[in-house]
Amino acid sequence: MEIKIRRRRGQIAETTVKKEVEEEEQPLSPAARLFHAPEFNCYIISVVGLKNKIEPDMIIEGIKQTLMRHPRFSSKLVNNCNNNRQEQKWVRTNVVVEDHVIIPKIQTQHIENANADVFLESYVSDLTTIPLDTSKPLWEVHLLDLKTSDAENVAVLRIHHSLGDGMSMMSLVLACTRKTSNPNELPSLPYQNRPSSGSSSLKTSSRCYSRFFWLVMVLWSAALLVLNTVSDALEFIATALFLKDTETPIKGDFKLSKGKRMCMVHRTVSLDDIKLIKNAMKMTVNDVVLGVSQAGLSQYLKRRYGEQEESKRNSSNIPKGIRLRAALLVNLRPTTGIQDLADMMTKGSKCRWGNWIGYIIFPFSIALCDDPLKHLRRAKSTIDRKKNSLEAVLTFVVGKILLNTLGVQRAANVLNRALSNTTMSFSNLVGPVEEISFYGHTVTYIAPSVYGHPHALTMHFQSYMNKLTISLTVDPTVISDPHKLCDDWEESLRSIKAVVQERTSTQ
Repeated sequence: MEIKIRRRRGQIAETTVKKEVEEEEQPLSPAARLFHAPEFNCYIISVVGLKNKIEPDMIIEGIKQTLMRHPRFSSKLVNNCNNNRQEQKWVRTNVVVEDHVIIPKIQTQHIENANADVFLESYVSDLTTIPLDTSKPLWEVHLLDLKTSDAENVAVLRIHHSLGDGMSMMSLVLACTRKTSNPNELPSLPYQNRPSSGSSSLKTSSRCYSRFFWLVMVLWSAALLVLNTVSDALEFIATALFLKDTETPIKGDFKLSKGKRMCMVHRTVSLDDIKLIKNAMKMTVNDVVLGVSQAGLSQYLKRRYGEQEESKRNSSNIPKGIRLRAALLVNLRPTTGIQDLADMMTKGSKCRWGNWIGYIIFPFSIALCDDPLKHLRRAKSTIDRKKNSLEAVLTFVVGKILLNTLGVQRAANVLNRALSNTTMSFSNLVGPVEEISFYGHTVTYIAPSVYGHPHALTMHFQSYMNKLTISLTVDPTVISDPHKLCDDWEESLRSIKAVVQERTSTQ
């Protein structure tokens, strides 16, 4: 009897040790392994403008109380070779937060605001050439005592994409910030109403029309969904094999892009202007952002193609039939509340941490229009058709299948080829609607982006309070004047707003 009890105790102890080891060591997910492939060595970088002087001790202490709770921020990457196979694991380690917080010495007395903006862009650009130290957890925070044109001081957050995606970064922001009006309360995000499978519109239709008509509409919608998904799947296959975008002045060569120095700039505009257009045109914020981006890209390409003569303003020097597509990133997580997002870093959260993103191939219609509202209508028509498709889910599932069947390296080659045959990346994140503080430091703007993928242009849009920040990450050898692209985007917004206001006032 004693022998059996001892054996049982030994089994329990062994099980406990195994669980502890499992918690200390976690294998990388397929998506995380993909982001460590040479073709997809991607980083997320976020520039955060602060309203007051940085107090490093407050931020370091705040990081210890928040980030250190998440295993990904307290684990380092370990590569092991077993039977000629490389295994990658997250292994928990003791983290010295001070080693991850970098405070550069900047001679600010001779730097004016304009020069400070250039210094910040150069500093961030230098970071894109320096890989993170894999002997430590793959994140770092830079605190810059630098007064720029739109912030008193600046913090730069950089994490490896294998730790999580853009929504994971937003959960990071939420966990690290609080409302300035109530330091104990979480920030709020605008309510996003996503239709569910049993949408009220179908129920309303079933009450208003005959059951037969309702059934026909359901079958027609399902048929369209299937046809659109099949069409998008064929386009994805063709893009991975041979279908390339037109060689425009903003399309880079992915074979020459590895390890390149990237340039990141940002511009902040009024979110109220976007909402004014949205309400007048009965669109979403995302529809307006896509339409303005299409107009801005058309204006920028007009300049790059050499259209300078005033007399030819109404004629286009842009080649006809340009194929210019963006990989538009889509968050695949279900709709969750603010608390779920803030708790994403805790164990057992309803909202999953990690890389849960698919993408759709969005074609921009490059043309000069007499009526700037045509860009909005075309963009809305395209994205509405894309919404009635399972393309984003399909690309996510196909990516997992390729990783499991072909391995990381071959899957990275396939996905890299598909992305490199498009022109750019595009994403949009919703941010807090109230003013927030980052460990006691009031935030003026948030400008996140990503680099390391095979595109010479990435456009990222981040809302915060009543502002929208446009972040451009570019290959300076392809796009040497990113500020002019920002100018064209802002000018397109103004012209569209003016037309909307004019037509509204005459109604």
